Amino acid sequence: MAAGLRKRGRSGSAAQAAGLCRQWLHRAWQERRLLLREPRYTLLVAACLCLAEVGITFWVIHRVAYTEIDWRAYMAQVEGVINGTYDYTQLQGDTGPLVYPAGFVYIFMGLYYATGRGTDIRMAQNIFAVLYLATLLLVFLIYHQTCKVPPFVFFFMCCASYRVHSIFVLRLFNDPVAMVLLFLSINLLLAQRWGWGCCCFSLAVSVKMNVLLFAPGLLFLLLTQFGFRGALPKLGICAGLQVALGLPFLLENPVGYLSRSFDLGRQFLFCWTVNWRFIPEALFLHRAFHLALLAAHLTLLLLFALCRWHRGKYLVAAEGSLQKEGSTPAPYTQPYPLNCGKIVSTLFTSNFIGICFSRSLHYQFYVWYFHTLPYLLWATPARWLPHLLRLLVLGLIELSWNTYPSTSCSSAALHVCHAVILLQLWLGPQPFPKSTQHSKKAH
Repeated sequence: MAAGLRKRGRSGSAAQAAGLCRQWLHRAWQERRLLLREPRYTLLVAACLCLAEVGITFWVIHRVAYTEIDWRAYMAQVEGVINGTYDYTQLQGDTGPLVYPAGFVYIFMGLYYATGRGTDIRMAQNIFAVLYLATLLLVFLIYHQTCKVPPFVFFFMCCASYRVHSIFVLRLFNDPVAMVLLFLSINLLLAQRWGWGCCCFSLAVSVKMNVLLFAPGLLFLLLTQFGFRGALPKLGICAGLQVALGLPFLLENPVGYLSRSFDLGRQFLFCWTVNWRFIPEALFLHRAFHLALLAAHLTLLLLFALCRWHRGKYLVAAEGSLQKEGSTPAPYTQPYPLNCGKIVSTLFTSNFIGICFSRSLHYQFYVWYFHTLPYLLWATPARWLPHLLRLLVLGLIELSWNTYPSTSCSSAALHVCHAVILLQLWLGPQPFPKSTQHSKKAH
């Protein structure tokens, strides 16, 4: 009797779910003219694009020749660790010394064994194809939760980019590994799992140091959400994981590990630059140029933090109203809620500012910000930037990254596109004033 009730209950719930799905699809068909314009259809369009990407990625793997660049070097470097070398200054590959943190070693050690000591290239490509699809799913979940970007833009983010497919499945760089962990971290932050989000963020940093470009935005969010004291445990998670992962190498040669894996002064080769081809090589290598870029980077981050990520006067008013005259100071209270748009905008903008003022961008670095570009262009659009112009900016960026070797024109065009995006981020309407005002009234 009980078994029959359970069986009928399961079949009833399945029928109900199927009915809801049919209703949703029927409504989507009725509103098919809005399908590519309304962000509420992000999941439907994303599902179709992911299915298309399975075929496209499979075709790329089997029809386009694999190009060896860094994979053998990765395998040689982790093989040195497997053989018992924990001194980072002694770990070398075909392209030079090991310059990535310990998380890279552990992950690519797993790939070393999964691909027959790095010899089964087709298996490695299939693994990176799965990694590419996982990246898309995580990115689509972010866009679905923010609900700000029209779905037609996702066609340009998926099927149209040759360079991104190449980075994932034809070159097997470590950059995609770091970025998939970063997007997982952002999804956890959106789910208000701040501890786990910080853990995944630190794990992404341990694969490649470029993820630190998101760190100023994350720090701002932590301070906004928890205050200074509340943010310290989350920052402790990030630092503690780095120490735990790097412990075997820190015990062997701490200076060698830190200087190699977190080398902020590392010099790049002019022949590989994508963004600074139009300046003389002597200027590109000059230390004063690097310091000027760093100063511009920090200045713009400060301006966005003070003037765009929040309005300082609202914070002061909200915090001041928490206390009555003569009362003891109240514990930190968040002045206004951090919604999904706030979290994503802050992190993506922080990373993009770092990209704009990078000392050099190489071709595999495209994945550092490729999947964030639709959000940056469409989430807070300025009136002077219509859809067609935004699509033109995307197209020019793609063209610049697909020009090999880079030219003065392609590098200059890339900077112009970056400047347009920065300008619209600064001048575009702010998406959070209502939350701020509501919080102020509530207090």
